[in-house]
Amino acid sequence: MRVGCPKEIKNHEYRVGLTPGAVREYAAHGHEVLVETGAGAGIGADDNAYRAAGASIAKTAAEVFERSDMIVKVKEPQPGEWVQLREGQILYTYLHLAPDPEQTKGLLASGVTAVAYETVTDERGGLPLLAPMSEVAGRLSIQAGATALQKANGGRGVLLGGVPGVLPGKVAVIGGGVVGLHAAKMAVGLGADVTIIDRSIPRLRQLDDIFNGRIHTRYSTVEALEEECFSADIVVGAVLIPGAAAPKLVSREMLSGMKAGAVLVDVAIDQGGCFETSHATTHAEPTYEVDGIIHYCVANMPGAVPVTSAHALNNATLFYGLQLADKGIKALVDDHHLRNGLNVHKGRITNRAVAEALGYEMAEPQAALKAA
Repeated sequence: MRVGCPKEIKNHEYRVGLTPGAVREYAAHGHEVLVETGAGAGIGADDNAYRAAGASIAKTAAEVFERSDMIVKVKEPQPGEWVQLREGQILYTYLHLAPDPEQTKGLLASGVTAVAYETVTDERGGLPLLAPMSEVAGRLSIQAGATALQKANGGRGVLLGGVPGVLPGKVAVIGGGVVGLHAAKMAVGLGADVTIIDRSIPRLRQLDDIFNGRIHTRYSTVEALEEECFSADIVVGAVLIPGAAAPKLVSREMLSGMKAGAVLVDVAIDQGGCFETSHATTHAEPTYEVDGIIHYCVANMPGAVPVTSAHALNNATLFYGLQLADKGIKALVDDHHLRNGLNVHKGRITNRAVAEALGYEMAEPQAALKAA
C-alpha cells in the first residue's frame, strides 16, 4: 500500500502524522511511504531524515492526496484537504466530528473511509490513541493556565504554588480521566491546592489512592461544581464522552460567581467544549475574556510541544496503522477495537455518538463494511 503523510496546515500545528521512525516501520512491512516536503520540520526532521527512513518526498500536499491509498495525519482535515479525499482511500487521523458538521459533510461527500484516533478502543475499555495526547494536554493545561493567570496576561496575578506565608492557588479539575489525572499531577507538583470532580465513585477512590491524600476529590453535582468553580483560580475542563459532544457543565451564569481574573482551560474544546462560553482558539491567540474570566480554549494544545507529542502519538498509532496498511479494509473487519474507530465509510456515518450528535442515520460498521 502507498501511505501518504501531508504537512499539517491547521494554525500553529507542528506535529506530523508519521515520524521518520514510523516510516521505517511501514517500509519494513513492504509499504511505500510518501511524505510532503517539510512535513516534519516542526519536530526537527528534515526531508533527508525521511529519505533515510525509506520515504519518497512529494513536492505538494496535492501529490500526497492524489497518489496515496491511505492518508495518515494528526488533526482533522481542513476544507482544502477533505475535497482531495476520495472513495477507496483510508483516512487515519483525529476527526472529532460531533461538533463539526461541515467537516462531516465533506467527509461524507468524499466517500472516504475515515478512521478516527479518538474512538479506537482497547481490551481494557480505554482509548489508546487518544490517551497520549490527553496526557500531553492535561499537563499543558496547568502550564497554560498558570501563564494566563499572570496579571500581565489578564489573570488574577496568583502564583499557583504560593510562597511561605501565602496560600497557594486553587485548581479545580472537572473530570478524573486521563486529562484530569495529568492536570492534577502537574498542579500538585507546582504546589497548588487541587480538587478533582468526577461522577464515578470508584474513579474518585482510585484517584485518592494515587495521590495519597495530596488532592481533594468531590462527587460531581451542580452544588459541587459551583462551589469549586467559585473558589478556584484555575478550572480545567477535562470531560470526555467518547465520540460525542462534550456536556456543558459550566454555564455563563456561573461565571458571575467566580473570582475576577480566574482562568478556564477547556481541554474538551475539540469535542465542542464543556464550558458554555467556550469557543475554539489557536496558539496565535489562545485566550479571550468573558465576564471577567479568562478562557484558554486552544483546539490543538499538544501542537505546542510537537517533539514530545508527535513521538508519543506515533508510538500509539503505529500498531493500528500498520494493520490498515497491511490488510486495508479487512483490518477493520478483523479487529473490533480498530473498527470502533471507523466514523465514516462510503458516505455513511458509522459511529453512533457522531450520528446522534449531528442527526444522521447510523450505519452499523460491520454491515457497512460487508456491503463494501
